[in-house]
Amino acid sequence: MITIFVSLLGGLGLFIAGMYMMSHGIEKVAGNKLRKILETFTRTRLTGVLVGLFFTAVIQSSSTATVMVVTFVNSGLMALSNACGIILGANIGTTVTALLVAFRLSAIAPLFAFAGAIMMNFIPYPTVKKSGEIVMGFGLLFLGISTMSGSMADLREIPAVISFLSGFTNPILGILMGFVITSIVQSSSVTVSILVVMGSMGLVDLRICMFIILGCNIGACSSAVLTALQGNVNAKRAALIHLLFNIFGTVLMFILLMLFSTQIEGIIRFVSGTGDDPGSLGRNIAFAHFIFKVFQVIVFYPFMDQIIALTYVLAKEETDKSASEDGEYRLKYINLSKLPNPAVAIYMAKQEMERMANAAFSNLNIAAECLLKEDSKGIEKVYETEKYIDWLCEQINTYMTKINQNAIPLRDADLISGYFHVCSDIERIGDHAEDIADVVRYFDEKDVHLSDEGKEDLKGMIEVVNKLLRDSLDMFVTGDMTNMEEVRALEDKTDELEITLQDKHVQRLSDGRCSVRAGVFFSDLVSGIERVGDHAINIAFSLSEAKNRSAARA
Repeated sequence: MITIFVSLLGGLGLFIAGMYMMSHGIEKVAGNKLRKILETFTRTRLTGVLVGLFFTAVIQSSSTATVMVVTFVNSGLMALSNACGIILGANIGTTVTALLVAFRLSAIAPLFAFAGAIMMNFIPYPTVKKSGEIVMGFGLLFLGISTMSGSMADLREIPAVISFLSGFTNPILGILMGFVITSIVQSSSVTVSILVVMGSMGLVDLRICMFIILGCNIGACSSAVLTALQGNVNAKRAALIHLLFNIFGTVLMFILLMLFSTQIEGIIRFVSGTGDDPGSLGRNIAFAHFIFKVFQVIVFYPFMDQIIALTYVLAKEETDKSASEDGEYRLKYINLSKLPNPAVAIYMAKQEMERMANAAFSNLNIAAECLLKEDSKGIEKVYETEKYIDWLCEQINTYMTKINQNAIPLRDADLISGYFHVCSDIERIGDHAEDIADVVRYFDEKDVHLSDEGKEDLKGMIEVVNKLLRDSLDMFVTGDMTNMEEVRALEDKTDELEITLQDKHVQRLSDGRCSVRAGVFFSDLVSGIERVGDHAINIAFSLSEAKNRSAARA
């Protein structure tokens, strides 16, 4: 008995390891491409269903798909109405793993494991090595299935096991079991695949498996719910869409099974084209999972607007604050205590850096306005915001260090070093705002004033730099490099303005139209603003340099 149990656990371990290796390998090789698909091809709810189905079928994890959707909604990239389409599609896509298991590809599993090992260990190209993880994972998955099948075949010879399983007929307990196991392993694919193997060995019947599958549907929501707890109100609503859809679907199917279980079993056997023998029962279970999901999507698709409306009732609007009222700073998109799915990890860093950049740019303009209006009262806000920007920089760098130590998509790994530089450039822009605030404070204390002509010159230069900052940040956020030449031209104009303004300043000093004390600071201010332009162009170039690294590696 102990030998059988150990073998069963070993097979389960191989299966889970294989599934996660295959899933994570796909994320590392093509995670950024799959992310782009989610971002781009979800303009309508129907296309969202198709994309969600495809995405989940490829990565073999509805949890990953829904977590990414919650992440996109949290960042404002995706609307709830589009997100619900992906969630519906993911619910169908997650059935693919069990269907593959049902068709029993164990005979060729060793070949996949061998090929994956060769690719991972003897071929030097990073992309091939990561692809080897996918192939190896596929092989381990079915080796695990084979090992579990052998162990479960031995279980049929133990009367106590057969007696227990044959007596397990309570529908409520079946739902509860599916919910608990799926919540623990964070994957309905794992739970249903185990049922498929047990069914193939004749250890369970189709009826109780159908109720266990219903529990798996709800347990599969746990990952998205946990992710949403750290997000904003729309992220919580996206997770609620997933949860409510599965709860409503479970309630509907439970009622139908209690009333028409015999007829439903007949439909499943007819669709799967199998009979009552144990070998066929595994395919019955896999197709039951698939049919339930498709049926639920068809039934609830017309009512998704009502489900979305219900999430607005359950998750009320909340005030979004960068820091609490007691002064404690907060992050909006990243969580240092719980890293997100690797496919979206660097995306979250970019979102937080965009927020940091907007704070730095705003602070620069507040400081400049205080300078031009000679208003020293406004600089206290500049100093406080600068402290927050410094804190954000530290937190983002810590986060990027952590995700860089984990497996992330190859394209994202190329971006990491550039992101560190971008974070530093944004922080330096914040420092220049503080430098301007220091000048404002000195002018106020010493009663020093810039000439009107000098103020107009500075105002014109700041307008050019603002345009450069916004265009550079837009390139960084969107990845659209089409405005690169315009950004270069703005940076060249900033350099030219520095020279021009310094020459005009010298002339004003010679003519006595500017005080010497103010003149020293004017020269420093112009140089500081020009360096802000340098930091802006560095932000714009960060993606271009990452693309060059990717090309060189390929």
